[in-house]
Amino acid sequence: MDELKAPRPLAVVTGASTGIGYHLARCAAEHGYDLVVAADTPLADAVRDFESLGAKVQAVQADLATTEGVQHLVSAIGEREVEALMANAGHGLGGSFLQQDFADVLHVINTNVTGTLHLIQQVARGMVAKGRGRILVTGSIAGFQPGAFHAVYNGSKAFVDSFCAAFRNELKGTEVTVSCLMPGPTDTEFFVRAGMETTKVANDPKMMMDPDEVAKIGFQAMLKGEADVVAGVRNKMQVAMSKVMPSQATAQMHRKLAEPGTTEPTLQKEHLDHKE
Repeated sequence: MDELKAPRPLAVVTGASTGIGYHLARCAAEHGYDLVVAADTPLADAVRDFESLGAKVQAVQADLATTEGVQHLVSAIGEREVEALMANAGHGLGGSFLQQDFADVLHVINTNVTGTLHLIQQVARGMVAKGRGRILVTGSIAGFQPGAFHAVYNGSKAFVDSFCAAFRNELKGTEVTVSCLMPGPTDTEFFVRAGMETTKVANDPKMMMDPDEVAKIGFQAMLKGEADVVAGVRNKMQVAMSKVMPSQATAQMHRKLAEPGTTEPTLQKEHLDHKE
């Protein structure tokens, strides 16, 4: 009788080892998808969780900032039809731009922008050819804010937010939709990986959303084919303010949250173990 069952649809999720990406993959597994999951950190624990929910899972550990890493993931997908792509891989880089190693700067840009677009183009071509598909890209409310002491990351997310809106418009007339999830500060290991342990934003639990909640908001928006979604009432208010305030006023507000050394680190130990 198993042969008579309809095959489960396939979802591809990047940055799926922890954080928002992990919970997006869980949402997909709970909704009957099989998975190809990718991250630049080990995926074994996450894979066991997804398989416990009934999904068949293929894991790809790769650096999606590189052409080789993206091609490795695309090869793992093979000729299978992708019903949902959740392009979530990304990371930050805190501190003064002039003090950052440019190799680290490039890695942020190549992960958040270049690798993300490369993967989307490869997968979306197949979706359009087959006449259906859902794409969810993790942008950020940071894309609306000049990010003093997080300048490269915020700039990369401004690119992603804008690209999603433009690409969605290009796909009018197809059955492929592009949704952009724009979270604010989320309780993940993001801030540790970005070197932001001594910033106010990383140590204020009142500002943090739960990654499970953020993922559910984004996943539902993707299923509905919505254009974009800002996760959380507080973040919606922040975006509204950013749209009307002068850019330098917004940059100064961001500086107060992201300038290193403004507070003692209180981040939880689990976030030190090892991504938006």
